[in-house]
Amino acid sequence: MELHDPTPHQKLIEMCDCYLDTNYQANLRTVATTTPAGIAEESTRYLALALLHAITEKANNLSFKRKKEHLTVTIRVEDEKLSLPTPPKAIFDGVMATMRTILHAEGNKTAMPLALGLRSGEIEVQVKLEQEKDKESLKIKLPRL
Repeated sequence: MELHDPTPHQKLIEMCDCYLDTNYQANLRTVATTTPAGIAEESTRYLALALLHAITEKANNLSFKRKKEHLTVTIRVEDEKLSLPTPPKAIFDGVMATMRTILHAEGNKTAMPLALGLRSGEIEVQVKLEQEKDKESLKIKLPRL
């Protein structure tokens, strides 16, 4: 029997499914404040938790930004911008790498839809990746729920 490794997209969906019935904010704090054992898995876990938190809060978008060495992760709910626990740089870089791999992103700017199957439904988000000399961003626009 041949074993197959799940793609990063499948891993993200599995991680969302795994944490669907948990306290996303508490888990985000845990991931953001502990030394990661495996960067790829912890990055996917952080991204899944951030997405689930944004969806639950009915956020308009989820943003990951790096300006030089300053990292921020925020969600926008209506006109209010809320900060999420910022992950260590290695996890932040892993989140960006995971999303680039999922989108097959080439170049400094990529924008496209991404479908996520969540248990009994599906959600389609709009993803925008941008990278310049000393800044980088990932913006995920969520549908109105």
